[in-house]
Amino acid sequence: MTDGPRSDVGRWGGNAWQPPTTPSPEPEPEPDSRSRRGGRSFWARCCGCCSCRNDDDWGREPYRDRGSGSRGRGSRSGGRRPDSRGSDSRQPGSRGSGVNAAGDGTIREGMLVVTGVDLLSSRSDQNRREHHTDEFEYDELIVRRGQPFHMVLLLSRPYESSDHIALELLIGNNPEVGKGTHVIIPVGKGGSGGWKAQVTKANGQNLNLRVHTSPNAIIGKFQFTVRTRTEAGEFQLPFDPHNEIYILFNPWCPEDIVYVDHEDWRQEYVLNESGRIYYGTEAQIGERTWNYGQFDHGVLDACLYILDRRGMPYGGRGDPVNVSRVISAMVNSLDDNGVLIGNWSGDYSRGTNPSAWVGSVEILLSYLRTGYSVPYGQCWVFAGVTTTVLRCLGLAARTVTNFNSAHDTDTSLTMDIYFDENMKPLEHLNHDSVWNFHVWNDCWMKRPDLPSGFDGWQVVDATPQETSSGIFCCGPCSVESIKNGLVYMKYDTPFIFAEVNSDKVYWQRQDDGSFKIVYVEEKAIGTLIITKAIGSNMREDVTHIYKHPEGSEAERKAVETAAAHGSKPNVYANRDTAEDVAMQVEAQDAVMGQDLTVSVVLTNRGSSRRTVKLHLYLSVTFYTGVTGSVFKESKKEVVLQPGASDRVAMPVAYTEYKPHLVDQGAMLLNVSGHVKESGQVLAKQHTFRLRTPDLSLSLLGAAVVGQECEVQIVFKNPLPVTLTNVVFRLEGSGLQRPKILNVGDIGGNETVTLRQTFVPVRPGPRQLIASLDSPQLSQVHGVIQVDVAPAPGSGSFFSDARGNSRSGETIPMASRGGA
Repeated sequence: MTDGPRSDVGRWGGNAWQPPTTPSPEPEPEPDSRSRRGGRSFWARCCGCCSCRNDDDWGREPYRDRGSGSRGRGSRSGGRRPDSRGSDSRQPGSRGSGVNAAGDGTIREGMLVVTGVDLLSSRSDQNRREHHTDEFEYDELIVRRGQPFHMVLLLSRPYESSDHIALELLIGNNPEVGKGTHVIIPVGKGGSGGWKAQVTKANGQNLNLRVHTSPNAIIGKFQFTVRTRTEAGEFQLPFDPHNEIYILFNPWCPEDIVYVDHEDWRQEYVLNESGRIYYGTEAQIGERTWNYGQFDHGVLDACLYILDRRGMPYGGRGDPVNVSRVISAMVNSLDDNGVLIGNWSGDYSRGTNPSAWVGSVEILLSYLRTGYSVPYGQCWVFAGVTTTVLRCLGLAARTVTNFNSAHDTDTSLTMDIYFDENMKPLEHLNHDSVWNFHVWNDCWMKRPDLPSGFDGWQVVDATPQETSSGIFCCGPCSVESIKNGLVYMKYDTPFIFAEVNSDKVYWQRQDDGSFKIVYVEEKAIGTLIITKAIGSNMREDVTHIYKHPEGSEAERKAVETAAAHGSKPNVYANRDTAEDVAMQVEAQDAVMGQDLTVSVVLTNRGSSRRTVKLHLYLSVTFYTGVTGSVFKESKKEVVLQPGASDRVAMPVAYTEYKPHLVDQGAMLLNVSGHVKESGQVLAKQHTFRLRTPDLSLSLLGAAVVGQECEVQIVFKNPLPVTLTNVVFRLEGSGLQRPKILNVGDIGGNETVTLRQTFVPVRPGPRQLIASLDSPQLSQVHGVIQVDVAPAPGSGSFFSDARGNSRSGETIPMASRGGA
């Protein structure tokens, strides 16, 4: 794994752009050659029976410095900082006056001149409301494909039936009609591929149009112009960046392959700007609120910039399968300088602890602003950002957590764990790992590239674990194919199947050095798969859509079908079966800083006495299953009468585990046993975590758009040690742009209170989210719902303010108290 550029030219084109040290100025765009004298008539090209130019929509990769030193037509300087006014499309016409057929800008008497365009793009206007884009903090027109929108052309004279008008949309460096990157829509005539424009009202010099976009249209930011033709000549409206049109996927359109036939799903999976992400262990589920912020100003540009940075062909951006796969590759930084740098080392001194993020907005805006990958992310951060990007572009998406998620490194489709003769783990051989939890995404779409029956939820995973076709990406993979073990279906089904439904196979080293299967745990992987429920903050169990009931005939068939295509198809041959002693592990629910106890309960379900030799090994573990060295162990022999149970307890003091703690305070108990009378082998791995406290947020006064509001945050340090360099983060879409608060040190068991003001910019129910991070304690967060009232008598639905975005300020404590 490297962070260098890719050397292959795969499905997404050439090497990723490398950001230069200093930005270079943007070259002045050149007028569209098609409007020059001597070129083919626009109206000839507009005709469906005429061929178009053989442009290549790949063109030159956006924002990429090609090293030639040339600034010829179509080239871009690598250091240009993109913003909402920037565009990589060619600009039709000039920035000055309109052009005629001769291209000299002369306006002749009798020509139909378009003096202006009203795209009705206001957030409170009909277009934005009907297209469910009114929450975007943008002034440009944002529409969803396959759905009509309205505009008004302002003309130099009243419209006549003999006038010819055509609308023109362009995207990419070399727009081409054949690839959908140059769209021509004759007004009043049937368009191709679902594009058409009709006159709805002609009122003096105003012409009202209803424009239909194709349900298969490319998504992205289009340049817009209008051409007219009369006997006096042709006219082209000059390009105006205010007239750029964003086109998104449309889950409200039945003809769009991302269509979702449930309004409550669309409200949750497309329009909801916040959600819950689950972590921890199956027995100790933690949850945190995440600010997706897909409608915040700048986020849409950041999402499109991600596609540009990968060099994705514009012509392929109408296909959600390709778009979601590119996103899964680009949200991580490996091999393409994508959005987030993954870091599981525990050392985050050069960036942000993944546990400290409270949302996607700060991450995406930083990437858009600088062009550099943001440090650091782990699976829930990658998944949270991916949800933001997918929802922003119009795909229904949700964040999903899989508990006891396997990471299969050898395509065996089993989790292989190796032990020595005494059943002590051989960590140098244990390359497969089981993550306490792993977070990825589901997105909803049809799969025309697969046989029938595989539409619906598709897994997309942006966390870089293994390569797919040489690239660190994963999916989209049909959940239905995972459920039935059809690991030959694209994309990446074998890896995801192993994550949710592989078996855990225990191998013991024998006296001759060989290894023998001594135990197979069939229900240890993918034990619970959950997501946020629709319309509430409750959890929804979606395990059943990923796998048949554990132990059922259908589930066993799926496992066998998958394993037959793995690297160890005969893994289950000659395995020993379990017998009459059962084992269960229990861990006390403990808070970080407290002592705790773990216990093993043995039960003899047979009719004869059983003697069990038991070994317990305790170590700390990262949530990815990577463990530290054993810091406590215990051995005991237990005699069980028929039908009897016994409990073996291991107390663990804070002073014992404190020196070994890693992220999220997780520990792994390896338990192994041997039944003297029967030879039965017992084996179990149990992960548990130490809980961290929540932040308490309370609102001080009513929240109104455009008016300052105050929130109070209270935190008690649960540790008897001082927390140093404490940093709070505060963020909430429609409430507060990402804000960093440096509060210094917090003493052992000390309680602190701080207050912050913010100015809401959008009305309605909102979520204000906070987190705390320090080298001694992380994974501390809190949330409060803020119901924002519209500004009284403002006549405007939104405030022009974009929230307080100060960063890195030092905050004095409002008060400090003892324990």
